[in-house]
Amino acid sequence: MSDVQVDDMAPSLARIVDAVKSAEADERALDVVGGGTKSFLASGVPGERLSTVDHCGIVSYEPTELVITARAGTLLTDIDAALNERGQMLGFEPPRFGAASTIGGVIGAGLSGPARPYRGSARDFVLGVELINGHGQVLKFGGQVMKNVAGYDVSRLVTGAFGTLGVLTEVSLRVVPRVTHESTLRWGGDTTQSSERMRDLSRSPWPVTAMACDQDGLRVRMSGSMEAIEDARKRLNPESDGDDSQFWAQLRDLQLEQLQPANGVSLWRLSVAPAAPEFEIPVDLFDWGGAQRWLTTSAGFAEQIRAYALVSGGHATCIKRATDDEAATFSTPEKTLMQLMQRVKASFDPTGIFNPQRYYSWM
Repeated sequence: MSDVQVDDMAPSLARIVDAVKSAEADERALDVVGGGTKSFLASGVPGERLSTVDHCGIVSYEPTELVITARAGTLLTDIDAALNERGQMLGFEPPRFGAASTIGGVIGAGLSGPARPYRGSARDFVLGVELINGHGQVLKFGGQVMKNVAGYDVSRLVTGAFGTLGVLTEVSLRVVPRVTHESTLRWGGDTTQSSERMRDLSRSPWPVTAMACDQDGLRVRMSGSMEAIEDARKRLNPESDGDDSQFWAQLRDLQLEQLQPANGVSLWRLSVAPAAPEFEIPVDLFDWGGAQRWLTTSAGFAEQIRAYALVSGGHATCIKRATDDEAATFSTPEKTLMQLMQRVKASFDPTGIFNPQRYYSWM
């Protein structure tokens, strides 16, 4: 860990530091936000808006080292464009949710797309971060190479923290070569048949980078060399195959019809073991080879859904609530983990000014 001196700060960074110090002195809550495209994922106590969008720009990009460093307010589209020019990409396929999506918001939300089980999660690609803590100190953690650090691995700890630990101002990410060839193999069948096929394929050496199924059948995306994809097509004998990039993009960004619930309907995301039995309420869509499941319900099913997720080795997240008084977005952790989360929060943000109650009422 190292800190950044005032004289070395860009004006946009100095503005954020001043805002944090002022809020700490007055004990005012701050609503830390980038493009605001992920605000539907969490609630919290209303606070003074602290935007990072003007603190933007790619700081460094080393294609030969597969590392890019950018300020938090940098648009995801700008990063994608820079990487695409050099035949590279972000391997975890971050959801967009709109053109205003920033890299700080991507890492703050910690979300990953359809390739997550096969290439890794957002957290796996974070090499280092710059963070402003509750005292207005600008701290750097990690670096531009993968390495172990003493104590908490802060670079990954802030991934998915929704800005509750501090203001993320810069991030270094590992990137991967862009795929040269891709094809989606398709089979019909119900979700039971598709789930069995997904489990079989998960144990195979095929170049799978996404698997999803619903009541209409199974889609399996293959990425890599043309020879490997053609070999998989011949041996697996799908009912059809072709370019399904639009489907995978819509799944990544939660734009599929199954993931657009009507008013008064909750959308739940279940992260469970791939072999977990199906829930009593039919699942609308299986993703991540069965490890991520989406279902829609009316209000009143939160307790059953969270209990099912827990015994299935995972957790449930309410992405969209049927009513304002529906269950909290995130599952409440067990007591020991709750106490650890509170201690971590207090160490970074002792006066509790950053996105209070964004996760839970007690944090």
